Amino acid sequence: MFEVDITREFSAAHKLKGYKGNCASLHGHNWTVTVTVKSEKLDKIGIAVDFRKLKTELDAVLVKLDHSNLNDLDIICSPNPTSECIAKFIYDRLSAKLNDSKVKVSKVRVAESKGTGATYYET
Repeated sequence: MFEVDITREFSAAHKLKGYKGNCASLHGHNWTVTVTVKSEKLDKIGIAVDFRKLKTELDAVLVKLDHSNLNDLDIICSPNPTSECIAKFIYDRLSAKLNDSKVKVSKVRVAESKGTGATYYET
C-alpha cells in the first residue's frame, strides 16, 4: 500500500459555543491541513496520485473556509467548527472528488497550532 500526502494552510476565525474558557470568544488560527491518500498500485509512470490533482482539489475546498468566520458557515458541522469537524468536512468533500477504484482518501489532519490538531478517517 502506498500513501501520499500534501499539506496546505488557510486562515480563519471561530469560537466554541458552550466552552468554558478563552476559546468561547472569537479568535483565529492559521490552520494546517494534511491530506493522506492511499493506493495499492502505481500507474504506468510510477505515480499513486498526481500531487497537482490533490492540491487543486484541496484548494477548492479550502477556498470556502479561508479568511472566514467558520461559525457563519452552514457547511461545517454543529454545534461548533472544531478541528475535528473541519477534518471530517474536508475528508467528506475530498472523498467525493478523489475516491475511485485506485485511490482513496485515507485521513485528514487539521491543526490549529503547531502542537494541536485532530485527524479524521474511516475504518
